[in-house]
Amino acid sequence: MADRPRPPGPLRLGGRSFPAGAQAVMAVVNRTPDSFYDRGLTYAFDAAVRAVDAAVAAGADLVDIGGVKAGPGEEVGPDEEIRRVADLVAAARERHPGLVISVDTWRAEVADVVARAGADLLNDTWGGPDPELPAVAAAHGIGLVCAHAGGLAPRSRTHRAAYGDVVAAVAGHVTGLAERAVAAGVRPDAVLIDPAHDFGKNTRHSLELTRRLDELVATGWPVLVAVSNKDFVGETLRAPVEHRAEGTAAALALSAWHGARVLRVHDAAAARAALDAVAFMRTG
Repeated sequence: MADRPRPPGPLRLGGRSFPAGAQAVMAVVNRTPDSFYDRGLTYAFDAAVRAVDAAVAAGADLVDIGGVKAGPGEEVGPDEEIRRVADLVAAARERHPGLVISVDTWRAEVADVVARAGADLLNDTWGGPDPELPAVAAAHGIGLVCAHAGGLAPRSRTHRAAYGDVVAAVAGHVTGLAERAVAAGVRPDAVLIDPAHDFGKNTRHSLELTRRLDELVATGWPVLVAVSNKDFVGETLRAPVEHRAEGTAAALALSAWHGARVLRVHDAAAARAALDAVAFMRTG
């Protein structure tokens, strides 16, 4: 953990400000033909645009646009990743001027293009493999997600992950990345940390992170969680991807109760309902 936690404050992304204590829904829109969740349902440009529109209508505060499947698969170089995501970012910006647009990428060269197209946030789920990414975020005045992937190379699978204390390991890594991002010029109120459930972790690790998420929240950095339909949910419930909605809702609710600020999801409407219920239970 950081020795001197930051006091919680507002999260500012694009033209939006999210106060401390509030939760925001980040909807996933994948322009990939091989997504583990939708199997390419939003790969076509028009389908992806409709997915952005639907997410906004369902209550999403942010959309996270991805052009490369997280797991192993066909090689996708920077040029192809840019082809998949840059035009969609531009279209989303034109159609929804107030929407916070995130792009899921670890590559600085891709980040520079999508920032020029209108992205407000760079979501590096692989824990900083490209050291130039914070400089890109700083140059464009946009946000950055700092995640923990256990040292995995992008698009590789977890193999025999081991930690003495997974929460301490994650906290040390993500707070270090966050501090380096600020040193590179990224605004402190535009930096988030993400424990990256399942990335470089087994199911036991991901469950431990969910139970002890309040310890990451206590660092003061806004916490993003991406638990939607993930393998740890499926293994816990012995459920395939298409039957993980209930487990996802439970993980989202627990994360929100512990203080997560941004929840990355496939079903924005269900997530919004779950978060509204948590807010009501907390405040009455």
